[in-house]
Amino acid sequence: MRIFHKIFKWLSVLTAAGLVALLIATAGIYYYFAPQLPDVETLREVRFQTPLRVYSADHKLIAEFGEKRRTPIDYDEIPEDFVHALQAAEDSRFFEHIGIDIIGLFRAAFQLASTGQIQSGGSTITMQVAKNFFLTRERTFSRKFMEILLALRIEQELSKEEILELYINKIYLGHRAYGIQAASTVYYGQSIKDLSLAQLAMIAGLPKAPSAYNPLSNPKRALERRDWILGRMLSLGYIDQTRYQEAVAQPVTASYHGSDIELQAPYIAEMVRAELYEQYGEDLYTEGLSVITTIDSQLQESAASALRNGLIAYSERHGYHGPEHQYDTSALPKAEQLKLLDKTAVFGGLIPALVTQVGSDSATLLSKEAGEIQLSWDGMRWASPYKSVNYAGPEPKKPADILSVGDLVRVINTSDGWKLSQIPKVQGAIIALDPNNGGIKALSGGFSFALNKFNRAIQAYRQPGSNIKPFLYTAALEYGFTPASIINDAPVVFHDVSLESNWRPENDNGTFGGPTRLREALYRSRNLVSIRLMRSLGIDKARDFILRFGFSPERLPQNLSLALGSADATPMQVVTGYASFANGGFKIAPYLIARLESAEGDTLFEASPLKACPQCRYAAADSNDDSSEERPGPVVQYSDTEGAAPRIITPESAFLIYNVMQDVINRGTGRRALVLNRSDLAGKTGTTNDQKDAWFSGFNRTLVATAWVGFDQPAPLGRREYGSSAALPIWIDFMRDALKDTPESAPSAPEGVISALIDPATGKLAYPGQTDAIREYFRSEQLPTDHAQSPEEKLAPPTTEQIFGLGG
Repeated sequence: MRIFHKIFKWLSVLTAAGLVALLIATAGIYYYFAPQLPDVETLREVRFQTPLRVYSADHKLIAEFGEKRRTPIDYDEIPEDFVHALQAAEDSRFFEHIGIDIIGLFRAAFQLASTGQIQSGGSTITMQVAKNFFLTRERTFSRKFMEILLALRIEQELSKEEILELYINKIYLGHRAYGIQAASTVYYGQSIKDLSLAQLAMIAGLPKAPSAYNPLSNPKRALERRDWILGRMLSLGYIDQTRYQEAVAQPVTASYHGSDIELQAPYIAEMVRAELYEQYGEDLYTEGLSVITTIDSQLQESAASALRNGLIAYSERHGYHGPEHQYDTSALPKAEQLKLLDKTAVFGGLIPALVTQVGSDSATLLSKEAGEIQLSWDGMRWASPYKSVNYAGPEPKKPADILSVGDLVRVINTSDGWKLSQIPKVQGAIIALDPNNGGIKALSGGFSFALNKFNRAIQAYRQPGSNIKPFLYTAALEYGFTPASIINDAPVVFHDVSLESNWRPENDNGTFGGPTRLREALYRSRNLVSIRLMRSLGIDKARDFILRFGFSPERLPQNLSLALGSADATPMQVVTGYASFANGGFKIAPYLIARLESAEGDTLFEASPLKACPQCRYAAADSNDDSSEERPGPVVQYSDTEGAAPRIITPESAFLIYNVMQDVINRGTGRRALVLNRSDLAGKTGTTNDQKDAWFSGFNRTLVATAWVGFDQPAPLGRREYGSSAALPIWIDFMRDALKDTPESAPSAPEGVISALIDPATGKLAYPGQTDAIREYFRSEQLPTDHAQSPEEKLAPPTTEQIFGLGG
């Protein structure tokens, strides 16, 4: 007995000494590592890396920018079933322990002692928070010890709910998804709160190994882990037998869901990203900023569709270029044929398809997106072979004249069924603004952003052609001309040193109209009248007046060719200039970002654009300057009202040019727009030399839009391709949707403008009873004072007074 007593005594002493040594060692290690521990309090202010999100004005998602898809949520938003599933999978005693699991740690220590490596970390959720936020992923004892110390500190500083909230928002769950809300969207296309128990258990199984247990790449292993978690939930009492049986009976329903883009507007998204990147740099992609743009989602969809359809229609008018590729598919099974389509993307809604059979009046095609497609003769009969932009080959008689088995072609699904198509070689742009504040309502910079990212709406400098004439005619109105002024539309030859040779300008149709009223000259787009107007005003005076609309000085020539649109301008510059016609004469600046919000929802920026303000009082900024009469054009006026845009056209001239441009649609080159059956529309076509650029810009008081069509490398568009045939149909298709629920809004004549009946041939007041008289508007001080001669007066012999100049 004494021996056992001595042994027990010595064991007690050794145990006590060991404990003391362990405590000393632990204390030493603690004091060694403690100074290296980060401040746990920073977890209360942690900012998760979340992507930049771009929205339309009606809050439809346009784009996400950033490597990490993450949508942080609060603890209260976490479904209780998910909390239990996560406990079952990762840490069943999470709400009871102090941050560490002693049994798990002893198991990890034993593995370390026996193998020399840490095989299972015994980590609690709190320890994983410590590791994910503060530590590296190296598997060493020192790192593990710091993880334990940090977990203890975290438990002292934060509540269990705060710890779990940090964890579920931080963890990586595969396919760029960080946090459970992002994972729910990626795998199921739904919010976490809308998932079933089986789906929640599937996501809860991902933190351990996002790749190994991924339901997309490893559905079998993912299913096994899901069911194991459900079994653990049953054994822990989180669910009953009935719910367990129902959940394990569910198949794997996960499928990849990309960013939940609600509005396809990639040119807009890139404009926003580029603008903000200058300010935020790389932080732009991680700060969780939200951008609300001025874009109207319905108008954007209409604009993009109108542009695509217009470019496809142009392409079809000039013939079929043939298949994109030809394959020998005679010995290939269907699965192998589909593989041939793998590397061919959809562009602009045009689906790639492989011709598998050609019949007498139809063809069968195979596509990845729509499976097998039956293409009727009506859906392909347009496809005369392309010869040049001026000529197409003979009309096809049967499908075999167009298609062959193995052809890789493009098709589009229309309201009339499937139709053969092709990617247009021509390009275009369309922009729509709110003319009263400059907000961009819709914009598309080309046929397909995926095909070509060059944004022609803001980057393409092209000649505007006759689209520039309204600016020149407005200058004429400001300098004393009236809509009834007579200008001679007759041949002329100029010798201009800056043009290096004699210049013989012509009208588009090669005819001359003789004496022509200013109004008629604009709606008929008479080149020679425009040149005479500029010559009468003076080149420098007219050019400086045009510059006030926002064009680049270095891109406006200082010669008479400017009258015909030989300048270079972007569609954005053109539509911004036209906004001044629509809003009554004010200069606005286009803008896209309406509001910028932080990840917490705080407003970081809100746009405050200058607005057209007809009711504001304006005064010239330099009205006391005696030299102002020498300056080109009337002085720009500014209001002392905060937020008012400067007035660059007088109210009288603004009304007159709007009214004159209405006749472009009512009786001129824009007559196709009469199909819209509105009396408030005004605009102007534009076609450059050799028909390299086609334009139409038009507006009412609530919306202004410009459409442009041309080749990226300037080249003729071909026969009969003018602004009225290539660009105007795009504008019409857009405006048909954009204005369908908008009441008409033509301006009324301002004070100081009156109307009178005039003789259309002379611009003088109509004689009494004149049947062909027309109504014209004038500034009150410019109303003609003399009358046109009646037929009787023209035929009457001269009086004695007229012969001898008597009678005053």
